[in-house]
Amino acid sequence: MARLTGWWTRRSNPEKVELYTRWTYHGLAGVAVVVGALPALATASVVGPAGGWLFLAVLLHIVLVAVLCSWALSWQLGRRDRPNRLAAVVGALTAGACLAALLLRRRWPDVDLQMTMYVVSGLVSWGVGALALCTTRVRHMMGLSVAAVAGVAAATVLVGLPVTDTVAHTFTSGFGTLVFATTSGFSGWLLRAVWELDAAHRLQARLAVAEERLRFARDLHDVMGRNLSVIALKSELAAQLSRRGAADRAVAEMGEVQRIARESQREVREVVRGYREADLHTELEGARGVLAAAGIRCRVDLRDADAELPAAAQSALAWVVREATTNVLRHSDARHCRVTVAVAPAGGPAGGPGAGRDGGVGPDDGAGRGSRAVAMTGGEAAGAGPASVVEAASGGAGPASVTGAEPGTASGTYGGEVVLVIENDGARAAGSGGSGLAGLRERLAVLGGVLDAGPADADGRFRVTARVPLDGGDPRSAAAEPAGRGHS
Repeated sequence: MARLTGWWTRRSNPEKVELYTRWTYHGLAGVAVVVGALPALATASVVGPAGGWLFLAVLLHIVLVAVLCSWALSWQLGRRDRPNRLAAVVGALTAGACLAALLLRRRWPDVDLQMTMYVVSGLVSWGVGALALCTTRVRHMMGLSVAAVAGVAAATVLVGLPVTDTVAHTFTSGFGTLVFATTSGFSGWLLRAVWELDAAHRLQARLAVAEERLRFARDLHDVMGRNLSVIALKSELAAQLSRRGAADRAVAEMGEVQRIARESQREVREVVRGYREADLHTELEGARGVLAAAGIRCRVDLRDADAELPAAAQSALAWVVREATTNVLRHSDARHCRVTVAVAPAGGPAGGPGAGRDGGVGPDDGAGRGSRAVAMTGGEAAGAGPASVVEAASGGAGPASVTGAEPGTASGTYGGEVVLVIENDGARAAGSGGSGLAGLRERLAVLGGVLDAGPADADGRFRVTARVPLDGGDPRSAAAEPAGRGHS
């Protein structure tokens, strides 16, 4: 059974529609033989050899029209040029055969009117239907149909047939022409639409794969960026402690390096599975600990600690914290860093937390202690945001990217927005940008959020501000949902 049906089941849906359309026209060619050719042959008993020549002309017309329909369908799909020459031949043969049938009716009145009606209407309808496939504009199809029907009416008058013959030939030709022209135009449009939809579906699948690759690269960058920076920092610290004779502390630091490396392995596996989410509070505590270990005073200010944030907003902001912390370590000579999280009510002031105040972190803001243990390696750019955000800090001066008054405290869970501000000093001249900014903006855009980054003042302070509405955007987690999922 599979061998009998495989020629059909192995085809794609567009191929099936195309095969159905083509064989429909082949079947109509057989119908045209019955409707037009056989009546022409029947007239031979009355008109003699002239009826036979008319029969051969109708058969040739049917064959040429079938070929024209096949070529026109290929042209509709962009596989070949429009068959203009064959269309002209079909048009001329249609007009000539119709005129010959009408002349036979005029010369031999004994020829049955119904026979000539079948011949003429079959020639005109079948020919106009094929010619309609050679155009894609409705007005051209309508013009072709009107011209064909008017031509039949004019030919009957010029030949000198009575009014009854004129009305009969015009009506039957008009009806058949309207049906075939409409059917052919719709068939061509449907075939193009099916193939275009199939091409769009395949393109969508390729885009989904590319988008998933971008998601994987973004998540891998976000996961490994901070961890590798911490590993490098602690390894350098352990080397310095070892050289100074503090072997116990060096061993402890290398143990921490080992723990972070194992955690990185786990996180990479989660990224591969595509189900990784980040927790805001965990990332805040991690940022404070990592920055303190690097000798950077870090203050975390939760203005609305009791407010329950949606999981999607927490996850997106947690990635911002992680990326910003990574770049404070890698791309700045920061001594102080400040992280502020606040929930602004709907319709509240536009400014983020911390804006319009002292513009940054004072010497007494720190949570870390001691001087910086390890010097940053050279050749790195300054900034507090993602690597590509750092480019905005070149020159060290410029207007703050977030201004305005401090928002009020919101008691509700939803409505308004949550605003995260991360600010540090020690911003250096910008280096080459990375992909962090684009990745963070993509995460926030899923929730309808925005990301601003740039120098806060002329003293080398850099500020990153992330805003996520609590009741807008896609409610799914920006980190947990792989790009392209849900597309067919």
